[in-house]
Amino acid sequence: MILEVKHLQLVEALAEFGTLTNAGKHLHLTQSALSHQLVDLERRLGTPLFHRVGRRLVPTAAGDQLLRSATRTLNILRRTEATLERIANGREAVLRFSTECYTAYHWLSPLLAEYARRCPKVEVQVVAEATRRPIDALLAGRIDIGVGVDFPEDDRVDLTPLFEDELVLITAPNHRLASRDYVTAADLAIEHLFAYAESRADIVLFRYLLDPAGVTPRRVSTIQLTEAIVEMVKAGLGVAALASWAIEPHVTAGALAAVRLSPNGIHRRWQAATLKQQATPLHIREFCRLLAAGPPRLIIPETEVERGARA
Repeated sequence: MILEVKHLQLVEALAEFGTLTNAGKHLHLTQSALSHQLVDLERRLGTPLFHRVGRRLVPTAAGDQLLRSATRTLNILRRTEATLERIANGREAVLRFSTECYTAYHWLSPLLAEYARRCPKVEVQVVAEATRRPIDALLAGRIDIGVGVDFPEDDRVDLTPLFEDELVLITAPNHRLASRDYVTAADLAIEHLFAYAESRADIVLFRYLLDPAGVTPRRVSTIQLTEAIVEMVKAGLGVAALASWAIEPHVTAGALAAVRLSPNGIHRRWQAATLKQQATPLHIREFCRLLAAGPPRLIIPETEVERGARA
């Protein structure tokens, strides 16, 4: 057999880092040693695995095929090693997960307590650094479950539907939009918006409301702490779009107002992403079942149209 684990690691590192120098640093090998290893592998396989495009190495068709196999095989080996290590340390399993929404961490405490009761021998690890890119972390073998909204289809990933929630605009109680039945994209053009992410592509409000209407708020500030966003909005310094359940106590207390985004609202479909495999381990399935119960949700006041329809 030509292929060895070191060859799979070589292809994976080159595809990820793009140059022999950077891949060599990752693998703790010199550029020369890595270059010789690549040349020898291509010679033995009888086909080039990478194109040289400027300073970067880009997989050929053969290289891409080998990369897919390498990713799957190395992930299996990594999980196997981790499992054996856990057995050696007297633990049954470790479950690593992350969620792409910062507010989700607020409702996980009771879920984790119930999970500990049902699966007492499973150690749960929250991988917060994978919050912004849970699917990438899942495919890289750094987490076992990624929780998020409207994940793209991927033949390497199983997506389990969990629940739906609604994104609402939060304002100070005396804000000009606080008494509206709903707001439109145009209403937000003069507002100062607080958001978790810097990239518009990562902000749900932009994807579903603002970008389709060609609207950009007067100012957008990035704050990654829910509590800080809430306090800024309470002080009348701007507005934000958060899950209805996340701000329910503040709305109930009269410290914030919650307004529907567009006449029909913005509803998000939450999913649990796991690697596609023949048999998903029981401890992962059990965690997904608990996730499906979802967080508490705030019921937004009905609009006049909805009240009329119900009457």
